[in-house]
Amino acid sequence: MGGGTARGSMPWVMDLSGRQAWAGEAIATLRAGDIALDPVDAPGSGAAAGLIVAQELTRDLEAALAAAEHGRCRVMVIGPPDGRLKPWPVLEAGAAECVAWHGHAEPVMAWLQRVEEVESVLDSQPVRERLAGQSPALRAALRDLVVAAKFGAAPILIQGETGTGKELAARVAHAVSSQRGNLVVVDCTTIVPTLMGSELFGHERGAFTGAVSVRTGACSGADQGSLFLDEVGELPLELQPELLRVVQEGTYKRVGGDRWLHSKFRLICATNRDLLSEVAGGGFRTDLYHRIAASVVTMPPLRDRLEDILCLFARFCREATGARTDPEVDPAVQDALVSRSYPGNLRDLRQLAFRIAARHVGPGAITPGDVPRDDRPQPSRGPLGKDAYDGGTSAANPLTAAVAWAVDAGLGLREIKEHAAEAAVALAVERSGGNVHAAASMLGLTDRAVQQRKARKTGPQAGPQAEPEAASSAGPQDGS
Repeated sequence: MGGGTARGSMPWVMDLSGRQAWAGEAIATLRAGDIALDPVDAPGSGAAAGLIVAQELTRDLEAALAAAEHGRCRVMVIGPPDGRLKPWPVLEAGAAECVAWHGHAEPVMAWLQRVEEVESVLDSQPVRERLAGQSPALRAALRDLVVAAKFGAAPILIQGETGTGKELAARVAHAVSSQRGNLVVVDCTTIVPTLMGSELFGHERGAFTGAVSVRTGACSGADQGSLFLDEVGELPLELQPELLRVVQEGTYKRVGGDRWLHSKFRLICATNRDLLSEVAGGGFRTDLYHRIAASVVTMPPLRDRLEDILCLFARFCREATGARTDPEVDPAVQDALVSRSYPGNLRDLRQLAFRIAARHVGPGAITPGDVPRDDRPQPSRGPLGKDAYDGGTSAANPLTAAVAWAVDAGLGLREIKEHAAEAAVALAVERSGGNVHAAASMLGLTDRAVQQRKARKTGPQAGPQAEPEAASSAGPQDGS
């Protein structure tokens, strides 16, 4: 590794141990290793990885992890040799790894090397040209995908809602892997069930009516490459044992044939179904599920990728018009794009961009009039009886209107702040589909701070009877 990281900045090391002797020894040993480490007082910017030496999980450690996560930096936390620093709470607070120091620098150096390799792949053209975006949710999913595809050989199951980019993720997995052959795509939803066997395994001449010649099939075409089964949950039960055999043993027979053929490929599957529920209901074989789900990657929906919406919109507009540069977008249109719901996820956003691009005229910015009527924010009645718009846009400042309503209702400043913080956390958790990590990233908080807010709201003191001290004491702790 030697030089800098994939982002042009060397890994950093930070001491939050209170200058414990073991920590000083650890830092000295690590800095004497093969990788240059930059000692810092706060998480460095631009680095792919960093190390924090800590005696216990403190607010300072939580704050440092939150700052590193905001900068898209992966952090290993190194605890004392006695193991008093428990790893699970540290990982929940945002660390990528947590280990006890036992005097050996090699495992730490190897981890830093792996982080640099993975982050370099994430920022490479084969990934960026297929799946654009820098949101934490997307980066986390792609990180899991790259690790499984580049450093492993087992099958990968990509799951997620319709339109989240599962086929694009499969193409990324093939592109970053070491497979020398082709990527063969089979869409299990578009093939007549009775012909699925022929599609996968091929057929001999005369195997059935219309089989006028030999067909090799997808398994043969994917030899030394990757076979992608899109919507694998649609695979008929009677074919699942045959797929299991070729995945396990690399052997199969063509329909109507009696000769065993061989093929070696990386299997990648995708589904928008809950396959575990299908297994429980008897619609999918248990043994096949566990074979294809060696590594599971979940592609996030757009509601968990709010930071990516505008860059994706610009990309789709370029695709629609053939332009080489991103279009300017009026702030009101930006607000509408970010606040809109996208049931179809990437497909939904792409279709919207194409509709808007078709209406836009001239070299200027995309303006509210370019947005089709059915895609515009719908008016509702605000707290003061004035028109407001779904998603938070209005003629008047909606936040000022809400605060005015609270003041008119007789609430004090402390109560307004507390209610606003609770509402923000509740809304972020709801919009992230209950994903605490995504909600915390949305608000710039730590996962722990969001969990504490949720616990106070559902705890025995939740509600209007809670004592003022209980409501106010957490304010400075979580930044709300």
